[in-house]
Amino acid sequence: MVDVPRISFEALPESLRRELDAKVHRLGYLGEFFQVCAHQPEALRHFIRFTETLKDALPVRWVELLAITLATWSGNDYERVQHESLALKLGMSEAWVRDVERLTPDATVELDEIEKVVQRFALAMAKTHGRGAGREVDALLAMTDPATLMCVILTIGRYMAHSAICNVMQLKAPVASPLEG
Repeated sequence: MVDVPRISFEALPESLRRELDAKVHRLGYLGEFFQVCAHQPEALRHFIRFTETLKDALPVRWVELLAITLATWSGNDYERVQHESLALKLGMSEAWVRDVERLTPDATVELDEIEKVVQRFALAMAKTHGRGAGREVDALLAMTDPATLMCVILTIGRYMAHSAICNVMQLKAPVASPLEG
């Protein structure tokens, strides 16, 4: 664990506490990601709003697909475990979550065709930072529109940023995976 002081919920600026209040009450704790990122409270507040704006613009299954795919690919167990639980709570099956985590969209049986296209694109973006992902971009754009494409790209960037922060700060998942045991 990187030696950066964790900021408690009570010590957050008022505007950030309001932003996180519902999440903290739902989970019963302030996640360590927020505790370390709170050293930049205004940036964190905008990161939260950025995340919510993107979530509102995509189908919920795509958001969970992107979150789980990128967390699995990058080794961000903190985010992966959170989104495994959320996906199950939102009605996705355990088999669907496991298929997403295999990171092999062409070999999956649980993902529909557009979800496979989205996962292929996410993996191409993650592996190459978008370089050489023209075929995947074209495939996604053929099934959606420019606004959706940009939302997917921005969502991928959001989850990659989250992974980089969690990995460099060595944050551990606050709860066990619902798929373990």
